[in-house]
Amino acid sequence: MLNRRELLHGIAVGSGAAFGLSLLNERLLASPAGSGAPKRIVFFLQNQGFDPATCIPAGMTSSGSLAKAKLPEPIEALEPYKERLHIINGLHGTHTSPSHSAFFGALGGYRGGDGVPPSASTIDYELSKALPQTLLPHLCIGMDSIENMTTKPTIATLSAGGAGQPIFMYSNPNHLYQLLYGGISTGDIRRQHEARSDVLNQIETLAAAEGRTLPSAEVQRYGQYVQGFRDVNSLRDRLNTVADHLRKFAPKVDERFTKPKFETDWHDALLDLGISALASGVTNTLTIGSGRGEIFGAWKGLGIEQQGHNLGHMAQPDNPIWIKIRQYNSRMLVRIMEGLERVPEGNGTMMDHTLIVYTSNNADKQHTSGTNWPVMLLGSCDGLFKTGCFTQLDGTRPINALYATLLRAAGRQADRFNMNDQLARRFDSGNGPLKEVLA
Repeated sequence: MLNRRELLHGIAVGSGAAFGLSLLNERLLASPAGSGAPKRIVFFLQNQGFDPATCIPAGMTSSGSLAKAKLPEPIEALEPYKERLHIINGLHGTHTSPSHSAFFGALGGYRGGDGVPPSASTIDYELSKALPQTLLPHLCIGMDSIENMTTKPTIATLSAGGAGQPIFMYSNPNHLYQLLYGGISTGDIRRQHEARSDVLNQIETLAAAEGRTLPSAEVQRYGQYVQGFRDVNSLRDRLNTVADHLRKFAPKVDERFTKPKFETDWHDALLDLGISALASGVTNTLTIGSGRGEIFGAWKGLGIEQQGHNLGHMAQPDNPIWIKIRQYNSRMLVRIMEGLERVPEGNGTMMDHTLIVYTSNNADKQHTSGTNWPVMLLGSCDGLFKTGCFTQLDGTRPINALYATLLRAAGRQADRFNMNDQLARRFDSGNGPLKEVLA
């Protein structure tokens, strides 16, 4: 199987188009039905915490079926999809010291903090390597206030490829559109794409030349910087080779992109791009950071004037502000499912082989010790995961156990994730996957 680097760099110019299209066709058309393994995965993290009362049906205090339960108002948009839903309460992340946010630790299952670099890779990155490979194995998008997304269009707070290797998320949909679909566009978008491509090619060349003169201690770190430009430039070339295929999935560029009235216009545009990247087979892993893993965020487009840190000091249950935010998120989850349902795969659809993980980057609330980390799963992957149920755990197993379970489901043998024996003795009462999650 080709690895991540080979996909981006090992395609000869003369055979790139045939290889790229063959890869996408294999991903979209040749996935066997009933394989019982995910082909793609989506992580959706909302900042400020995920209070379990906003997702657990009233009166449910122990594990059981959701069939006769009514979902709470904040997630009522998921009611028609209840048979695909698994609500999990009672995982913990005390070892991540989340407080305002666990940052990289939320998906890494290790101690995180504001400005603290990742100490290991995160689960989304590891899954992107274990899942069937694509041209862009891992895509991260981040949603924030329009001011923050404009002034800081890329930011790295949630995903990492290894210790000291943060992965940046896209927050300006125009930039992401140029990356994914600039090669098939016309007019201003095409001209901007070509100009940006020329600049990035020149930067890569200059950076590589300058790096050779650095002290040996700096060469490796600088090499990662150069490799980032090389990966982007090579990815752009690979995407251009499958232009005809991509045209079927590119979303329409409208005023949400060019003249956003509210930040939610950009949120919606980013989501459309994320869905299109999954549906086209360009990526197998999508990470969505609502609030971008920090304490900020705004939803004025929902009629919410308060924003940022203040939202975290508001109780979430029965709060009309948080009901609107959670309902908005739930509608986004529905849009992802519906978008993948429209694409055939094997004897079913892409959603049949997709798992969506919804949680927060700081457990149950903004100022938290991480003792309870609620999670919702959507999708069964042809019966591999339990659905249509609520599971109440006893609080002695960490989020790492869930991540190890996801790796197992993707075909990677893993009893633990980012947790050595010493940490496990202190923070994990068990070993191996969560039997409550797998069917």
